[in-house]
Amino acid sequence: MSTSRPEYDVAILGAGIAGSSLGAVLAKQGAKVLLADAGSHPRFAVGESMIPQLTAWMEVLALRYDVPELFALADANVINEKVSNTFGRKRHFGFMLHHPGEEPDPSQAHQFVIPKQLSESSHLFRQDSDAFLFRLAVSNGCDTRQNWMVTKVAFDDDRVTLLGGDGREVCARYLVDASGFRSPLAEHLELREKPARFRHHARSMFTHMVGVTPFDDVVDTPDALKPPARWHEGTMHHLFERGWFWIIPFDNHDKSRNPLCSVGVTLDERLYPKPTDITPDEEFAQLIARFPAVERQFTGARKVREWVSTGRMQYSSNKTVGKRWCLMSHAAGFLDPLYSRGMSNTFELINVLAPRLLAALKDDDFSEERFAFVEEMEQGLLNWNDILVNCSYISFTHFRLWDAVFRVWGSGTTPGTLRINNAIRAFRATGDPAVFEALEKAPHTGLWWPDSDAFKELVEATERACLLYESGEIDGDTAADMILRMVESSEAVSRSFGWKDLDHRFVFPSQSDMLHYLEEISGSPLPELSALGTQALAAFRAQAAKGGWTGR
Repeated sequence: MSTSRPEYDVAILGAGIAGSSLGAVLAKQGAKVLLADAGSHPRFAVGESMIPQLTAWMEVLALRYDVPELFALADANVINEKVSNTFGRKRHFGFMLHHPGEEPDPSQAHQFVIPKQLSESSHLFRQDSDAFLFRLAVSNGCDTRQNWMVTKVAFDDDRVTLLGGDGREVCARYLVDASGFRSPLAEHLELREKPARFRHHARSMFTHMVGVTPFDDVVDTPDALKPPARWHEGTMHHLFERGWFWIIPFDNHDKSRNPLCSVGVTLDERLYPKPTDITPDEEFAQLIARFPAVERQFTGARKVREWVSTGRMQYSSNKTVGKRWCLMSHAAGFLDPLYSRGMSNTFELINVLAPRLLAALKDDDFSEERFAFVEEMEQGLLNWNDILVNCSYISFTHFRLWDAVFRVWGSGTTPGTLRINNAIRAFRATGDPAVFEALEKAPHTGLWWPDSDAFKELVEATERACLLYESGEIDGDTAADMILRMVESSEAVSRSFGWKDLDHRFVFPSQSDMLHYLEEISGSPLPELSALGTQALAAFRAQAAKGGWTGR
């Protein structure tokens, strides 16, 4: 074994959004980083829909590690000027339930318009966002190797050695594998659980298209049932029995110069086995033909690249950290793009991995124990998302049940984001990273609002009801009633946005609604909710007195 110090502090496999962001942070803090990838930029990728928690975690990284360029990605008003004019806008999550051979019922639709006070999100055109982050990592000091395939990984007491297909070796003090499903580290250490432990099952097909008609233009909806925002202004989810189509436009605002639209479908492969006798184009055509309004949306649309068609997408790992290594983000596991949690989970994970890794480099101590919370976070994010997504797929066959699941998901998103934004404001005021460390002390690691026992109980009750419905032990109305009674009685669910009002399917908070919400939760009997409201309300009033409030 060589006694010389390894050339690199950290080697990162995978130069996508996860690896490049982590590399940019570590290098800015003085670490010697190699960012290696089997491919090169620019390149196609999906996972394009941003959510408020993602933008908040980006801002945490930007502030905590002095990487201000991340603010450009986090701000929908800046991204098209500072990064590229190819990104779309995301004003909302839009959902429409469909039944085969029928026009959609406009009363079976939901829309959750993201409060501007929390964030203004984008549809990321990933070839440009990922290339931007890769260039940022390089400018911050990362060395790179593109088109470099790792064929062997070896661990010694003081280093990790990587062997490339070209015969070249690289040594580092620590290895982060952020390469995705085909992780060399997962293969080398035999980390994959076979089969994946998740209840949820789905496969997917996806591509980019031109000529996709806005959904608003192919349905005739009475004014009384129209949503507050155009469907084309957000991420559109067309739901059907155990599956959904996504429509993510990049051309939905004046500043964009990108005519493309991200299109995909995910569906339970147990109900819809992957065909072997037709092409993905033919299968997609057959699927949309089942739903008249969806088919009209694709009249005249053309793909601009070949379809990607997968088998079951879900995979998991029995372990994600060890001595001198971490299996990160989509290298560790994957569930489903529903609710757009993938990128948010990635940046939340970077926020717990980066400080531990920097401290380990300083102390020269890479013991598995000091990274234990990274494993807890990574597995928790996947496990809680499995519950949410599996319940959602189950509920797509029964509107009232889906309506109940929608309310459980939505009611936790705002407090889940407020907690991060409160920490951001505190850091701006004090410069003390302890406010971010405090976020890790939540009792339910990985849950999208992890501080609340009451919210955890609501999610678990939702799962029990959906599983009883799935097994045929109860009908859909009974399952929906079980959940909706919990929503009504739970102190974790506020009334302000209409989560408890069953006639309220479009959630569109104004600034006055946001003020009322903060006032309401400030008086909550739940300490974890009242604390969120009190802190945010003080900031709201202070900023309102100055003429505006950004939520951060």
